[in-house]
Amino acid sequence: MTVVEQAGGIVFRQDRAGISILLVRAKRDPSAWILPKGHIERGETARATAVRETREEAGVQGEAIGEIGDPQEFEWLGRWYRVQYFLIRMTSESDETDGREKAWFPFDEALDRVSFTSARDLLRQARKTIEALEP
Repeated sequence: MTVVEQAGGIVFRQDRAGISILLVRAKRDPSAWILPKGHIERGETARATAVRETREEAGVQGEAIGEIGDPQEFEWLGRWYRVQYFLIRMTSESDETDGREKAWFPFDEALDRVSFTSARDLLRQARKTIEALEP
């Protein structure tokens, strides 16, 4: 079975209110909040894909800090997918998106909003890494 390789971003920003996580609405089910992700293009690294997909889907430019967790694997409509997520620190933001709604949520609210258990697990891992980064 062919595996579709994807990469995505766990994007964060910090301000006076604390750390916030970026979520976008899923295209196939707009009631679901998800982490931005997409297909790795030929000649592109997973890290570059995570940054590009974050920019395309949410208008957020960022710096990829490193991988978070093991690749997530799932089957959907008869195809097998593998997604590697990267922790991304927001560097700038615009209103340009691919038509999806986007929103920034405090960590605990992001945990409640994401649709999949695996995404919650990744967010918990990301929180530990972010807290270790911040002075």
